[in-house]
Amino acid sequence: MWNFPLFPDQASISARQVDALYFFELCMAAFFTILIFILIVSFAVRYRRGTQVDRSHPPVVSRWMEVIWIGVPLFLGLTMFTWGAILYVRDYEPPPGALEVYVVGKQWMWYVQHAEGRAEINELHVPLGQAIKLTMTSQDVIHSFYIPAFRVKQDVVPGRYTSLWFAPMKVGRYHLFCAEYCGTNHSGMVGWVSVMEPVEFQQWLSQAGTGPSVAEQGERLFVQYHCAGCHQGSQIVHAPRLEGVYGRPVPIQQGNEVHFTLADERYLRDSVLEPKREVVAGYQPLMPSFKDQISEQDLLKIIAYIKSIGAKEATR
Repeated sequence: MWNFPLFPDQASISARQVDALYFFELCMAAFFTILIFILIVSFAVRYRRGTQVDRSHPPVVSRWMEVIWIGVPLFLGLTMFTWGAILYVRDYEPPPGALEVYVVGKQWMWYVQHAEGRAEINELHVPLGQAIKLTMTSQDVIHSFYIPAFRVKQDVVPGRYTSLWFAPMKVGRYHLFCAEYCGTNHSGMVGWVSVMEPVEFQQWLSQAGTGPSVAEQGERLFVQYHCAGCHQGSQIVHAPRLEGVYGRPVPIQQGNEVHFTLADERYLRDSVLEPKREVVAGYQPLMPSFKDQISEQDLLKIIAYIKSIGAKEATR
């Protein structure tokens, strides 16, 4: 009995669209390969040495031939480029209301942190039909977060954040791989993504008890690392307030000029690890660096807390 699937399941909302583009490109490659093969063989047979073929007055110029072999590949190339660009743009920005999950890659495991507080190792549980946004970074070398059944893959890079989103559309358990060679045990850096019904997912989230959320854990770390002493109404140190800063432009002083940068995850991370790199206009570069003092997991929690107080401020 034939039971060997040539392709993974189509388990996400974008899998079918990605496959459609892939099969179109595959069909085009097969068509031109077969066409060229047939023409080469037929010409080799028909015009081989010794055959009785009229070789006088060979055509020198054929404008229709030139139009065809330039126009057809150009049209097909632009079609595939436009198709791929539309898919890329759609998959680049997650839809509003996406469920946030934080991922840290390290040799040789995936650490997954849900916003509600539950953490996993080499496992990712997600609800069916819900858009999921992953904010990812690496603790050591470059990894690559790859879920074949969802047709999504994104590099996980040390020193920066990358993001990935998907919307699972089929209940099941699917392979998770690292698709970037990352050292001796790279082949063992695997895991599973479990897609569950929304009710079952909520039950799973509460199985470990109702512990603090990621933002609440980040608030504790915010105090533990003495961030609150300067950034929460201190009269001694003149430091920027963080309420409502996330997602807004921040004025940055560079010499005699001021420019604006968006306060996203990248900005917040750099402000903790390299605080003198982008100094807010009107403030002195007094903040010490926390590089090599704070883990990636704790840094993600602190950023989640800053994002949460930004959301609270925006709703007032």
